[in-house]
Amino acid sequence: MWCQKSRYYPSFINVMRMISRSGDGYVHFFLPTLYLLFSPQEGLQFFILCLLAFAIERPIYFVLKNILRRQRPPSVIPDFKSIVTASDKFSFPSGHTMAAFLVAGLYSLYFQEISVTLYIWASLVACSRVVLGVHFPTDTLAGASLGTLIAFTAVSL
Repeated sequence: MWCQKSRYYPSFINVMRMISRSGDGYVHFFLPTLYLLFSPQEGLQFFILCLLAFAIERPIYFVLKNILRRQRPPSVIPDFKSIVTASDKFSFPSGHTMAAFLVAGLYSLYFQEISVTLYIWASLVACSRVVLGVHFPTDTLAGASLGTLIAFTAVSL
């Protein structure tokens, strides 16, 4: 109900849209590429780590989405409408959240001084997905857990 009422605050919704968009894939590719340009040797190692991590994350995401097939909030809550249109029909886990926590985890291991900022950003991405009406809170909790686990798995490999 709170998410439904939040649509009456357009400035808040615009901020939530912006935060949600920051969790789109282009950011995940841009940052490691930028590091590669400024620090070729260390950047290459980090770029390869990011590729490995997303090579693990994306198949897990697609398999879970298509096996579990959890419907999105507008499909199961009467009179509920999402503020944005989701890219697919299934909700669990949240791909934006999973990728944001994966990025936060990877960067935190290399750049500890910005880890708090990265985890705040990833948490805001997760919240934005719920506020915009495309995920249940448990979808984002699962995405955060999986993204973090995959980050640490990729680093250990």
